[in-house]
Amino acid sequence: MLSNNEILYPERKIGHVPGIEVGHQFFSRAEMVAVGFHAHWLNGIDYIGESRGKEKYKCYTLPLAVSIVMSGQYEDDVDNKEEVIYTGQGGHDLLGDKKQIKHQVLLRGNLALKNNMEQSIPVRVIRGHKCVNSYSKKVYTYDGLYKVVDYWADKGAAGFDVFKYCLKRDGGQPKLLSKQVHFIRGRGSKVQPEIPGLVCEDICNGQENICIPATNVIDVPPMAPEGLTYTKSIKVAKDVNIPSSAPGCSCKGNCTNPLTCSCAKLNGSDFPYVARDGGRLIEPKAVVFECGPNCGCGPDCVNRTSQRGLNYRLEVYRTADKGWAVRSWDFIPSGAPVCEYTGVLRKNDDLDSVSENDYIFEIDCWHTMNGIGGREKRLCDVSIPNGDAEKGFSKLSESEPEFCIDAGSYGNVARYINHSCEPNLFVQCVLSSHHDVRLARVVLFAADNIPPLQELTYDYGYELDSVVGPDGNIKKLLCYCGVDGCRKRLY
Repeated sequence: MLSNNEILYPERKIGHVPGIEVGHQFFSRAEMVAVGFHAHWLNGIDYIGESRGKEKYKCYTLPLAVSIVMSGQYEDDVDNKEEVIYTGQGGHDLLGDKKQIKHQVLLRGNLALKNNMEQSIPVRVIRGHKCVNSYSKKVYTYDGLYKVVDYWADKGAAGFDVFKYCLKRDGGQPKLLSKQVHFIRGRGSKVQPEIPGLVCEDICNGQENICIPATNVIDVPPMAPEGLTYTKSIKVAKDVNIPSSAPGCSCKGNCTNPLTCSCAKLNGSDFPYVARDGGRLIEPKAVVFECGPNCGCGPDCVNRTSQRGLNYRLEVYRTADKGWAVRSWDFIPSGAPVCEYTGVLRKNDDLDSVSENDYIFEIDCWHTMNGIGGREKRLCDVSIPNGDAEKGFSKLSESEPEFCIDAGSYGNVARYINHSCEPNLFVQCVLSSHHDVRLARVVLFAADNIPPLQELTYDYGYELDSVVGPDGNIKKLLCYCGVDGCRKRLY
């Protein structure tokens, strides 16, 4: 890409780079080079030299630093998030044992950082961390603009002269959420007691395979989430009849051949998932048919991806203006299942006596498949076996779904996931134990790669002026998602 002049921003830029927001993550140094965000695959300081910048930056003293990468390479670095002590470049065995092997000199990147300080020029700070889900085994997060406020020469830990630079983060930028959560290297289920604002160590009381802590640094005194009995699976109301289990495939062990697997044939003669990262959905579909209780395959089959419970460490936390919210401590790859929406499976007609319940999820799989009620119709290369859905589908439900999931009193972590007009999750209807789309499971999948500590959101899908209160008047609720494309109203 360098030799073919295919770098997105080939000229080094001071300040933010268009399209790269604070919190954006790269999964290798090469990705940053390809964008032109940090133009060297190994050096920690990227700078504008005298030869390239003498025309455009002739009013400045060159060189000038544009970005630095902090990834634990230098033993003398100190990272306090808002303020860092950064060790200059040079004299370091980057490709060997990572130790300082000779003195540093005040040239190139080191001189650039000094010039940034003297001319009050900001520098982009990128932090690198180990990440088992990244193909390079590292992830690099853009943490915003910092100013160099001081520098000095010092004797390093290895006994050689090094340059130290104190950088402070500019104000008015998105806050560093990593200050609020203490990361642990392993994937253990124990919650660290030093998490600020910890009000509940596990809201699911051990029902999930990973505990879900709740934190509150907003309220005084801090209160834990209330009013929910946690359930990891769907409860069924007395007047709802679940269809008998569907006939399964005859595959053994794992389903591998879409031409012979009967479940794959229901998905358009293909598997909806790829096995990478524990199973990822290739694209949103009108409905996904997974293997069920009568299938010959085992629990590790890729076509059971959404049935394996939580794979990512989630946290319920209090926000200043949106109530409770959910974020992940782990990186979530695009297409990965995050959680199922659970609660009590009810008929919509039974909700007339339920007032002020904001946790009703209508199962609109049939409506999505057919573009009914203003819903966006998804690609639907599937066929409903034996006409099950059409047999039971009521003509009265052409404008309203017939069934819903009520998470008002019983539910799981999905109950706390907020709406966004530009969400990072999407809703996917899944059929596994039976084939009645009116009673499909509702699973939330990652719509994009989601970095750690980013709030998880999905689009609640309300049409404006579609919600009517008990008094017959149209209800209006403001939206506080805060994205650029916010519709300003939830409904």
